[in-house]
Amino acid sequence: MAGARGGGRRIGAERRGLTGQGHRPWWAMALSLGVTSRSALSSGEAEVISGNGGSSGLLTHPALMQPDAQTSATASELGRRRRLHIVEVVPPYFDIPPAAYGGVESVVADLADELVARGHQVTILGAGKQRTKARYVQLWDRTLPERLGEAYPEIMNILLTRRAIQRLARWDGIDVIHEHTVGGPVNATIYAGLGLPTVVTAHGPVDREFGVLYRELGQDIDLVAISDRQRTLAPDLNWVGRVHNAVRVESFPFRRQKQAYALFLGRFSPDKGAHLALEAAHEAGLPLVLAGKCEEAVEKKYLDGEVMPRLRPEDTFLGVADAHAKRKLLANAACLLFPVQWEEPFGMVMIEAMACGTPVVAMRAGAVPEVVRHEVTGIICDEAGQLSGAIRDSGDIDPYACRAHVAQSFSAQMLAAGYEGVFRSLLTARQHDLVSHTMTVAGVTRRRSHQRPLVKDRPWKPGMRAGGRM
Repeated sequence: MAGARGGGRRIGAERRGLTGQGHRPWWAMALSLGVTSRSALSSGEAEVISGNGGSSGLLTHPALMQPDAQTSATASELGRRRRLHIVEVVPPYFDIPPAAYGGVESVVADLADELVARGHQVTILGAGKQRTKARYVQLWDRTLPERLGEAYPEIMNILLTRRAIQRLARWDGIDVIHEHTVGGPVNATIYAGLGLPTVVTAHGPVDREFGVLYRELGQDIDLVAISDRQRTLAPDLNWVGRVHNAVRVESFPFRRQKQAYALFLGRFSPDKGAHLALEAAHEAGLPLVLAGKCEEAVEKKYLDGEVMPRLRPEDTFLGVADAHAKRKLLANAACLLFPVQWEEPFGMVMIEAMACGTPVVAMRAGAVPEVVRHEVTGIICDEAGQLSGAIRDSGDIDPYACRAHVAQSFSAQMLAAGYEGVFRSLLTARQHDLVSHTMTVAGVTRRRSHQRPLVKDRPWKPGMRAGGRM
């Protein structure tokens, strides 16, 4: 990348080289790994059932998720009395929590700590370092950020995760497997053979290839959406709830007085619209600071072709910002620009900005209207031409209202309560299904015990009726 083309300052912009070659969808190769018959399991593994096998339904936490779904009082009472063992499965690319980029890992770290605080046993399967209160099983010697987007890490992680969960189920007992990876859900059929439900959080878009994958897995997985909008894009999938992502508000610094720059913080992908952020900031008369991930081939191409040529001397390109630098940038910015050009499933950076008291100027796309309160915590635009005016108007947004909105709607406590509600609802439904099935089988057995036994071994003769009787 020729930094001189754009003229803006370029700080810490060295990037690792990646192969990034195109390949057929990796899940098409991996799907067969998960579609293994239960007979393939050893008898010892098949007998380890710490969950309650059964079916799933549209069950969610009553207060924090879908308003039209209710959890029974009985389920709630049973849930409060029982400690769960939850296994959180994360991708092998970043630490937990991440040192810099890694929205999924940030969410899992906060979720794990809050679930432990609520009295549950939590085990995380991942790579690299972890700093949570949960027990940690390290599947890889190190994280693999330079291989993000390749097939091998995804497929190998499927196998490593499967073996680890089979061992945990045998020796420690598991109640719920909570998948945050792309490939892990293909193991769900095998986990079902152990009597374990697989809850999958759909962190990515479901209107593209992921939707095809989840549709193929069908009832084998129990899907949780991270926004209402995401769920409406694929209503036929096996959704069992919706839980918004969250942050620990207290971990983000609040600043009322802002500095004279706008901020773009995110992946350098056409979907995220960094080029629109540059154009809007320039038209509004503010310099733009850009920071974010740029490691995959499509990101590099976009950065070189669409972003760097638009930089002006007053703009600053930072590359990836670590956790400390990100918080400082967010707290001091006049506004965060979020001109997304796709069906954004959630948008973690928006709640991170608002937690710092920084308003969000965004395009109306995906979950943006669920996250930002228009003219209260930010300004939502319908056209790219409105962004510059929204930047000027964002100075009227109250920083205290921004932070309060996150504390009231996107706290880590709400995150854990939401997922706990999903887990307990599923386990209760499975328990009820198991009891009903057992009673049905017992009833059939009792009825048959009073019937005259069929004569099965008598040779057939002409005129003989069914059952061997003449």
